[in-house]
Amino acid sequence: MAGNRFLACITDFFTYETTKSVVVKSWLVGSINRFVQLLIIVYFVGWVFLYEKAYQTKDTGIESAVMTKVKGFGRYSNQVMDVADYVVPQQGTSVFCIITRLITTANQTQGFCAQNGKRYKCSSDHDCDTHLGSHLASGIFTGTCLTDVGQCEVEGWCPTEDDSVSTSFMAEAENFTIFIKNSIRFPLFGVTRGNFAPKINIACIYDPVTNPYCPIFRVGDILKLANETFSTIARQGGQIGIHIRWFCNFDEPVDNCRPSYSFTRLDDVFGENTVSKGYNFRFAKYYRTPSDDDYRTLHKAFAIHFDVMVSGDAGKFDVIPTLINVVAACTSVGLATVLCDVILLNFLRGADQYKAKKFEEVSGEGVDAKSEYESQSQSLQTLKTELKEVSCESRLQFANGHQP
Repeated sequence: MAGNRFLACITDFFTYETTKSVVVKSWLVGSINRFVQLLIIVYFVGWVFLYEKAYQTKDTGIESAVMTKVKGFGRYSNQVMDVADYVVPQQGTSVFCIITRLITTANQTQGFCAQNGKRYKCSSDHDCDTHLGSHLASGIFTGTCLTDVGQCEVEGWCPTEDDSVSTSFMAEAENFTIFIKNSIRFPLFGVTRGNFAPKINIACIYDPVTNPYCPIFRVGDILKLANETFSTIARQGGQIGIHIRWFCNFDEPVDNCRPSYSFTRLDDVFGENTVSKGYNFRFAKYYRTPSDDDYRTLHKAFAIHFDVMVSGDAGKFDVIPTLINVVAACTSVGLATVLCDVILLNFLRGADQYKAKKFEEVSGEGVDAKSEYESQSQSLQTLKTELKEVSCESRLQFANGHQP
């Protein structure tokens, strides 16, 4: 008995089942079916394979190095300023600032003095107590009101800064140039590229149409391409992003792998704010007198902050992603059948007839009754066969008995 069950399991395993097909002759459903199939095919061919290039292996782990150099001379406060004066930091990294306006507080020494600003006016020491512990001033509040000037007293670098004064910006900064040297590597494919050829015209200036691969950028052109006005950003400062994008197709020659540049205002979201508009920072230059007394010159700098960002990916044909997406496309075409079944079963006239044709419900009792009926039918058929054989033999004997 156990052997028969095992043999039955083996027999059931090596069987093939096929779906029952129902042909529905309907122009509406047939049109919907073909239209949906066409949409799916167009999506996979047009978007997945041609645009997204899903038949390729992708390398998004781009490795990048950036070096920058700024060139240009400007005149500010009756002084000629060069790169060492207006570029911070001076190391030539991917993040740097070009100072366009300064508020200078000269000859500061350590001591006690009045804190500049309307909010720090006072008539008695009580008015200054509210500022004790504040970090918004230029020093530590002592709680004393200097009644002769009507300002609260602080201890720190004196005289304190007055950043309400109006100063001009360095107009020459619009014509400064930025040289960007960018090297990248796609480790998956072992390909290294640079953003300019070994031989380059050092007099070129980047232009998105006529000279899109020149690595030398004019500050005014960058701001125009970022939809910004030089005079506004030079006065208040701001943050500009320089995006270098590498999208390479290594099914083509490697020389076709070149960068594209785009520019945007990074702090544009704060354009409507009234607090801390633009971009500014402070730095000081320190000195010592012959009598060993320290003093400094404080600078509040308004600058254009540049951030060079590199991104990209590379792709190359591979059999595995191609097969995966081909199978996905073939499977997705079957979604048209699912949609048409939903329409036929729920929304069209005659849905009950379609359900009767598509689905066959069989209960356990029905299966037993059917098996019993088939057994009785088989027995009856066997009985009829035996009766026919007996009848034939009788006829033969009768025919032999009456021969002359």
